[in-house]
Amino acid sequence: MHIVVCIKQVPDSAQIRVHPVTNTIMRQGVPTIINPYDLFALEEALRLRDSHGGDVTVLTMGPPLAEDALRKALTYGADRAILLTDRHFAGSDTLATSFALSQAIVKIGETFGTPDIIFTGKQTIDGDTAQVGPGIAKRLDLLQLTYVAKIASIDLASREITVDRRSEGGTQTLKSRLPCLITMLEGTNETRRGSLDDALRAARSQIVKWSAADAGIEDLTKCGLRGSPTVVKRVFAPAARAERAEQIDSADKTLHDLADELISGIFARQPALERELAINSGA
Repeated sequence: MHIVVCIKQVPDSAQIRVHPVTNTIMRQGVPTIINPYDLFALEEALRLRDSHGGDVTVLTMGPPLAEDALRKALTYGADRAILLTDRHFAGSDTLATSFALSQAIVKIGETFGTPDIIFTGKQTIDGDTAQVGPGIAKRLDLLQLTYVAKIASIDLASREITVDRRSEGGTQTLKSRLPCLITMLEGTNETRRGSLDDALRAARSQIVKWSAADAGIEDLTKCGLRGSPTVVKRVFAPAARAERAEQIDSADKTLHDLADELISGIFARQPALERELAINSGA
């Protein structure tokens, strides 16, 4: 079984600052990490490989410095790492990113074997769009299973996989054919520490580096800024709220009294909500 995991190197969100004049993110001097959601995808891929055999290929698109994230993924136990890096990719939005990654995955299939499963995190912490995974699936004409909380079972003989997917109404159990693309939710597993052997192997491993030409990308108008219709006008920190939290004295009050007081306070600030609830309840 061949599994491809798409990861991204992102700025550590705990240390991101916004420039007070330009209102843009200040990336200089900010340490980078593997997107936390992608770690759950990587761990799930490694668990499937450990149980069913095969290998795991980790793929990222970014500047040469993104090699650090790939080497880190190798320390966790990934079998190979590929860096898609080219000046033509600079300024890519989610549309251009999904195009470049999908082309690279096709090249991976031709070079190392067709992937049975492609894993991504549900989203990245710097963009929060959750669009790249489904975008890759659409371009590769793959079945997609998003917001997956658990891999329930996989049958390589029948080429079927069963997963638990979190939805607004609860949890869905879905069965799909392979190959497919899966986006993993956070908290679905615990990332392994990695062995000493994997750490030594990662240190001496050769990261495969592909340019646009190496990945077989011919239409460069779909890459980078030219292939990105999204325009970011401004990035800003939200203004701090001026109002303070209201403190309620609970002395000598029953839970029923406190509930009535809270509900009355909410209705006083939002009279439309009280009318709407009264209409829906038939009162």
